[in-house]
Amino acid sequence: MKILLLTKTSDACKEIQTFVKERIPKEVDLKIFEGEFGDKFPEELKDWFGDYVISFLCPWIVPEWLLNKTKLAINFHPAPPKYPGIGCYNFAIYNKDKEYGVTCHYMISRVDSGKIVKVLRFPMYEDDTVLKLKERTIDYLVKLFHEIFACIIENKRLPESNETWERKPYTRKELQKLCKITDEMNEEEVKLRIRATYFLGARDLPYKEVNGEKVFLKNDESI
Repeated sequence: MKILLLTKTSDACKEIQTFVKERIPKEVDLKIFEGEFGDKFPEELKDWFGDYVISFLCPWIVPEWLLNKTKLAINFHPAPPKYPGIGCYNFAIYNKDKEYGVTCHYMISRVDSGKIVKVLRFPMYEDDTVLKLKERTIDYLVKLFHEIFACIIENKRLPESNETWERKPYTRKELQKLCKITDEMNEEEVKLRIRATYFLGARDLPYKEVNGEKVFLKNDESI
């Protein structure tokens, strides 16, 4: 068996890498590649082929040519089927959802569109920030990974979900639109948008345009 694991460099991904290494049989050929958003997709993988490609918070869009070189490719998405694409935490908070979740699905050429393997759900709270929701989400995503990876190693059939994606994947343009604060918005809308989009270190932050320039806003600012 040949397995390719693609992850980020975060603590949760390091935990997943350790988990895999400790449980994988010696005869399994395991390759692990990690990176961050903006990193170039590993050139070495052009010569790889095998049984499983597993993506866990992978910073890359896995190319179709690699998907064609494996028997099975799965991704662990940090959101329920309601939120494919990016900005999952942000839109869930903005929509005042009562429930969130994580999804394991098969990978196809179009992002977050393949058949769903399994979904785990958990409650959302009125005081959830992006950070709070993200931390809780990662815990459940790790739990789901443990379950699905055990099936792979034990050569068991993967679960089959009847759920489907509820819409096409959210885009960065849609997230950037959510981040924009205008003078026409009332105080409640402004506070909701800031809470839904502010996250220290995020690429997209809540902002107002002042004299043609973006002024970024923080979660604790009163506007």
